[in-house]
Amino acid sequence: MITKMTKYSFVLLTGEKEGFLEQLQELGVVDISRSVKPVDQDSSEMFAKVTRARKTLEYLEGINFSKDADAEAIAKATVTVEGDPVDFIEQCRTKLSELNTSLANAEKQMKVRLPWGDYDKKAIDGLAELGYTVRYYCVDLKRYDPVWSELQPLQIVNNDGQKVWFVTVAPKGEEYSFPVQEVAAPEGTYAEAAAEAAQIKAEIIGCKAGLLNAKDYIPAIKEACNKELVDLDRYLADSAASSAAEDHITVFTGFAPVENDAELAEAFDKMGVLYIKDEAVEEDNPPIKLKNNWFTRQFESFTGMYGMPVYSEFDPTSIVAPFYLLFFAMCLGDAGYGIVLLLFGLMLNRGWVKFAMFDGLGNIISILGAGTIVVGTLLGTFFGMSLYEAAWVPEAVKNCMIVGEVEVPGLGVFNIQMLLALAIGVFHICLAMTVKAIGYTKRFGFKETISAWGWLLLIVGGLIVAILGVGKLISPVAIKWAVIVIGVLSALAIYIFNTPGRNPLVNIGAGLWDTYNMATGILGDVLSYIRLFALGLAGGMLGQAFNNLGQMVLGDGSNIILWLPFVLILLFGHVLNILMSSLGAFVHPLRLTFVEYFKNAGYEGKGAAYNPLTTNKE
Repeated sequence: MITKMTKYSFVLLTGEKEGFLEQLQELGVVDISRSVKPVDQDSSEMFAKVTRARKTLEYLEGINFSKDADAEAIAKATVTVEGDPVDFIEQCRTKLSELNTSLANAEKQMKVRLPWGDYDKKAIDGLAELGYTVRYYCVDLKRYDPVWSELQPLQIVNNDGQKVWFVTVAPKGEEYSFPVQEVAAPEGTYAEAAAEAAQIKAEIIGCKAGLLNAKDYIPAIKEACNKELVDLDRYLADSAASSAAEDHITVFTGFAPVENDAELAEAFDKMGVLYIKDEAVEEDNPPIKLKNNWFTRQFESFTGMYGMPVYSEFDPTSIVAPFYLLFFAMCLGDAGYGIVLLLFGLMLNRGWVKFAMFDGLGNIISILGAGTIVVGTLLGTFFGMSLYEAAWVPEAVKNCMIVGEVEVPGLGVFNIQMLLALAIGVFHICLAMTVKAIGYTKRFGFKETISAWGWLLLIVGGLIVAILGVGKLISPVAIKWAVIVIGVLSALAIYIFNTPGRNPLVNIGAGLWDTYNMATGILGDVLSYIRLFALGLAGGMLGQAFNNLGQMVLGDGSNIILWLPFVLILLFGHVLNILMSSLGAFVHPLRLTFVEYFKNAGYEGKGAAYNPLTTNKE
C-alpha cells in the first residue's frame, strides 16, 4: 500500500535556510521538493565527485587478486597509498591498463625474437659499416631449398621442425634477388625483450599491491561519498526553493508520512519555523513510500524497476508478489531446483556464501525457492525426474499432481499444464482489467470509466457465463438472457457512453477502434502465458537429458570407476540447467508483469520515490 503523506510549506528568512535544511537532514523524514539532476556548475561538480567515488568503490569492492599468477608477490609487496585515495586508485587503474598493454607488446616481441636467439647487435652494425646488408627470412620447412645457399651467403639461425629462420649477407649496391619474401629484422634480442617484460611485470605487481592496500580506505571513501551526497542533496533542495519579498523570504515545499506528524510538529515548534500543513493530494505529486508486509516487501524492487505508482494509484506490489512467485515457480518447474535455491538463499542470509551481485537478495531467493518446491512437486518434476512415475512417491502425493492430458469438449485433448498456464493468464488479465476499472473510477470518477467497466463486464461476465454453461450449472434459457444483458450493457458502455458529453458518432468510432485494439491485444496477451508451460517443459527435458546421459555412462552400476563420470555429468548438467532455467524464470515473469498485467491494469508507474533529506544517503 501507499503511505499517506502530509504536505508542508515552510516560510523562513533567506538567511535561515541553510541551518533549516541541516536540521531537516537531522530529522531524516521530510522529502523536500528538489531536482534529481545537477542544476548548475557547482552541483555538477558535486555530482561528478559522487559518481567518481561510487565508481571507485564499485571497483575496489570487486578487486580480488587471489587467483592472479603473481598473487603471492602482490600480497607481499608494500605500496603506500599517497594523497587522495580516489585519485590514487584512478591513477593506478590507468597505469595498470597501460602496463598491461605494454606487457602484451613485450611478450609479443619475446615470441617474435625467440627464434633469432641472442645475437651481438654490434657485429650486425659492423657488417653494415663494412658495406654489407643482412637480410632476414622465415619459411616453412617444406619450402626451404638448400640450393639457396649457393645463391647468397646464407646462415640458418633456427629450425623447429616446422619453420626455418635464416639470414643472408650481400654487399650493398650489388644486384640482389631471392626466391622468398624478406621479413622484418628483429628490433632487439630475446633477452632484451624478456628483461623489459620482467620490469613491466614488477610494475604491475606494484600497481596491484597498491590497489589491494587501497581497499583499507573503503570506509573512508564511503564516508566522504555520503558527506558529498548530503551536501548535494541540501544544495539541490536550496536551489528548488522559491523566493519572495525581494529574495528576503524563502519558501520550501516538502512531504512526510502522516505517521510522523506528531514528531515533526514538536520538532518544528522547537525550531521556531513557520509552516503550513495540508493533506497531500494527487495534484501535489507527493513522493511515494510503499508500506507492505514482510512477504510483499521483498517484491517492491520489481515495482521500482518499472516505476513507482502515482499517489492516487493502487500499489501493484500486493498483486505482483504472489503472481511473480507463481510464475517463477512454474517457469523453473522443478522441486529439486527449488531446494537448491532455498538453501542458497538461506546461506546468503547467514553469510555462509558471499556474492556481490546477490547482496540483499537472500530473502527473495529463499521465497522463490520455497515456492518452486511446492509448484515443482505439483508439476511432478524433481531434478529432471518424473515424480509421478517414481515408485517411492506416495499415491496421496501423486493424486495432487497436475500431470497428464485432459479432453476439452469440442476442441480435443491438451496437456493439462498448458491449459493451466492459459487459465492463469486469463485470470491474471481479468484481474488487471478489474483493477483498472476500480482504480480509474477512484481517480477520475465513474462517468470517465464507463468504457473500462463495459469491457470488464463483457470479458469477465462472458467468461463466467461460458464456464457455467460448459459445466451445465445454468439452463440454456438463463445463458441466452445473460448473453443478451451482458451484450447490450457492454455495447452501450463501449460504443455510446465511453466519453459522456461527446458526439455519439465519435464515441462509436472510438469504440470500434478500442474493439480492434482489444481483440488483437487480449488474444496475444493470453497466449504469452504459454511460456509458463514452455519454459518449465524445456528445463525439465534438459534435466532429463542429463540424467539419461549419466545413466548411459553408468550402465548397471557394477563398475565403480564409472560412478565418477556419472556424478560429474549430473553435477555439471544440473548446475548448468539451474543457471539457465533460473535466468529465464527471472526474466519472463517480469515480462508478463510489466507488459501483460501493467498494460491491462492501466498502471502508469510515473510516481517519484520517497527520498527524504537525511545525513545518511548510502
